[in-house]
Amino acid sequence: MAGLHKGVPQPTEITLHQVSKILEVAFADGQRFQLPCELLRVYSPSAEVRGHGPGQEVLQVGKKDVSITAIEPVGQYALQLRFSDGHDTGIYSWDLLYDYGMRQRALWDDYLQRLAAAGATRDA
Repeated sequence: MAGLHKGVPQPTEITLHQVSKILEVAFADGQRFQLPCELLRVYSPSAEVRGHGPGQEVLQVGKKDVSITAIEPVGQYALQLRFSDGHDTGIYSWDLLYDYGMRQRALWDDYLQRLAAAGATRDA
């Protein structure tokens, strides 16, 4: 489990928007990110998605309509998200959520490129 980086602020507000499938996270430094459930699911920090080493990542396909069904706190440093497709093993630390917020566009572009290269789709 990744510990908190000293420079990452604590979240001040976490809101799940069910209809738009967005997890909104506001941090103490004023940053506010709207993270799509699909993005959080395909970049889950779980071994099931990331693999057990570099190059072992598993491309997630058909996750366009995935939503978050439950949010559980993990100590004072993270959230465990439960998704509508049954996935629930990723632990999302505050620093990871902040990083995803800062790099959201690049992560999304990379995901779409990897789907295209695999001939896969976001649709279930």
